[in-house]
Amino acid sequence: MTKPFHFKLEKILVFRKQLEDQAKLALAQAKQQEEAQNRVLCRLEEALEACLTSMATDKHMTQADLWLWTSYKKRLEADKSQGTIILKNIQNQVAALRQELVTRSTQRKLLEKLRAKQAEKHAHVQQNKEQKEFDETATLRYGRSPY
Repeated sequence: MTKPFHFKLEKILVFRKQLEDQAKLALAQAKQQEEAQNRVLCRLEEALEACLTSMATDKHMTQADLWLWTSYKKRLEADKSQGTIILKNIQNQVAALRQELVTRSTQRKLLEKLRAKQAEKHAHVQQNKEQKEFDETATLRYGRSPY
């Protein structure tokens, strides 16, 4: 009867899997933030283009309208530059989280390889023990007559 295989580091492997799952979740959330910031930047770019085209088409502007348009344009440009900075920060965060995920995944894979090697070794040892028992039984029964 063979003993079942028991991996001594199973709890650590489960913990590493949980850490990897947490890293995957954090990376997914950061990617969502990046996509949302990209959408915000696209809307700002569209608003800025619309602002510039409206200025080009409107020939009869008063000084107050020109001042409003100029301040609106400056605000859009400031928002766009601030959004670009935020996007770069989010992209840096995504890169860091991706690297963390790679590290945690590597740690988990190492433990899984260790478990597989130990399971293979255990199976080999158990098979050798069983074969020894069969050989010993065959040796003891060899000279006996069945009657």
